[in-house]
Amino acid sequence: ERAKAMGHVLSSARDVLYNSDEVSRRLRVMLQSAELNIDTAKKQNTFLVQHAAKTVPMPLHCLHMQLITDYHLRDGVIKEYFQAAALKDEEDKAKLEDRSLYHYAIFSDNVLAASVVVRSTVTNAKEPNKHVFHIVTDKLNFAAMKMWFISHSPRPATVHVENIDNFKWLNSSYCLVMRQLESARLKEFYFKAHDPSSLSDGTENLKYRNPKYLSMLNHLRFYMPEIHPKLDKILFLDDDVVVQKDLTPLWDVDLKGMVNGAVETCKESFHRFDTYLNFSHPKISENFDPRACGWAFGMNMFDLKEWKKRNITGIYHYWQNLNEDRKLWKLGTLPPGLITFYNLTHPLDHTWHVLGLGYDPAVDITEIENAAVVHYNGNYKPWLDLAVSKYKAYWSKYVDVDSSHIRHCYARA
Repeated sequence: ERAKAMGHVLSSARDVLYNSDEVSRRLRVMLQSAELNIDTAKKQNTFLVQHAAKTVPMPLHCLHMQLITDYHLRDGVIKEYFQAAALKDEEDKAKLEDRSLYHYAIFSDNVLAASVVVRSTVTNAKEPNKHVFHIVTDKLNFAAMKMWFISHSPRPATVHVENIDNFKWLNSSYCLVMRQLESARLKEFYFKAHDPSSLSDGTENLKYRNPKYLSMLNHLRFYMPEIHPKLDKILFLDDDVVVQKDLTPLWDVDLKGMVNGAVETCKESFHRFDTYLNFSHPKISENFDPRACGWAFGMNMFDLKEWKKRNITGIYHYWQNLNEDRKLWKLGTLPPGLITFYNLTHPLDHTWHVLGLGYDPAVDITEIENAAVVHYNGNYKPWLDLAVSKYKAYWSKYVDVDSSHIRHCYARA
């Protein structure tokens, strides 16, 4: 009886179930459909994250507008700020070229970010009166940047704000990258939908559709001696870092004849040269080691005497010219930096500079708290809603919340 019952069940099953070929075919169709949906969702996610990361938040836009308005009106209390600032500028003029002081280079179009870099450095400095900040911004943001540091002077430190447009030597005949940035071909690479970096063609190159790559501010780091001809050493800081300790010991580090002092980033294999450069190109494969260790831009001690002696800017120009068709590397400043300072970079202790706060939610908290400088490299900048919440406090503690400009703009957000 049991065998009869089983036979009946099998007979019924045979009538209602598809054969295995049909089941296999349908499953393959379902799998392909699911993969297409996942791929589309990934592209949309990448695009939206990039878009959100590069969009100026309303409070930050408000802050810039308020500062620009104050700069041009110059009435009431603002007028007094300008008078005091003019006196201080006169007093500080000699400091701008004083080699015995600690000089910093910051290139930024973000007032709030630059203010945090300066404030955090001065707050943690043992002798703040010996620190001099050279900030370069663009014409669009010059008034806002100037107004902020007039009305929020980090005394007793010195801040000097310059407009990149006033660098007469910085022209397309001398600066190859400027000519390239102005070319129609490069603009097409950025903005034409049929380009491989477009949303429809994949996510691999979406990160390069970033306005910073078309900004000369991003490439100024290769012109340090032209900007600071009288200085021997300068510490370059990105505007997405926070300083947590006194940085003056960096000026005493022996770079052993090297030009660039930087923290290496090759604890993981993907931070080696072959990640950034095209080793299928003979110019790259013949001159560089694919397993060479990468290092971080964002906190770099530059020996400007060695820089001039080794003609670093000339090396940069040589490779930038070879890469006009973007066959050696795609875009950005780290790949040409790795090439330009190849065998000319002295590794600093890792505690000087901890990276990843702008993309990695798993950075060791102990490493962060022991670091002299923490870096929000990546899309999740601390002034954005995208920021990794557990890292935000390291940055926000240095925002001047007592500023009337910040209270006004962020109260409306």
